[in-house]
Amino acid sequence: MDRDSRRKHSKRLPEGSKIIGIFPFGHSYFTRTAKIQTVQADGTPRLLFLKVTQNEVGKAMVSGEYESMKALHSTSPDLTPESIAWGTFAQADHVHLFLCEFVDMIDDLPAIEPTMKMLAELHATSSSPNGRYGFHVPTLQGTFSQFTEWTDSWEEFFAKSIRLVFENEERSQGLDEEVQHLCNQMLSNVVPRLLRPLETGGRHIEPRLIHGDIWDGNTSTNIKTSLPVVFDATCIYAHNECK
Repeated sequence: MDRDSRRKHSKRLPEGSKIIGIFPFGHSYFTRTAKIQTVQADGTPRLLFLKVTQNEVGKAMVSGEYESMKALHSTSPDLTPESIAWGTFAQADHVHLFLCEFVDMIDDLPAIEPTMKMLAELHATSSSPNGRYGFHVPTLQGTFSQFTEWTDSWEEFFAKSIRLVFENEERSQGLDEEVQHLCNQMLSNVVPRLLRPLETGGRHIEPRLIHGDIWDGNTSTNIKTSLPVVFDATCIYAHNECK
């Protein structure tokens, strides 16, 4: 690793930290990833995880992941790595980074029961800061933005989220009249019929923080603690039964 690279990354490290080395680590569909070996100000060694990506979509990806993981960690610190920083390279303003605690994990799925227990606790205790559905920054599913604007009802938020999914699909694959018809029918008939009763007639839903993209590629087990760990979050405050 060259001296300029160390200087660029060190500006985002905890104060007083010193980089010992940066090593390629893991794989990602949309980013380059690495493990950073550091020494903290008090002499304690600490490993960090780095993600680097490019352009405006990449910038939205790392900023959204930073805010998502920060929100999750503040509620469930044992379930997630600690977010440290995100930013843009000083001498390459099209290149962006996300930095977090490095967690050594097994190459397998976590145990089902403790994972579901910890996710259930997250969904039971993480209230929306303003009582609304959404998130305070854009978050992405892969390279596509998901709907995050603050919304008062679950029906409205879910409908706008589904609409955006169909719009992203149309931009990617082109117009399909049958799919467009199905989308309109879903939004005008199915969504109101199923979701409106949840928040009418005196009923109420409390928006909860969710990871947003739980699947086997974003979950594992922390080798040090033997507890489940989740990462690559794309958070929203949503219905507590969402993932």
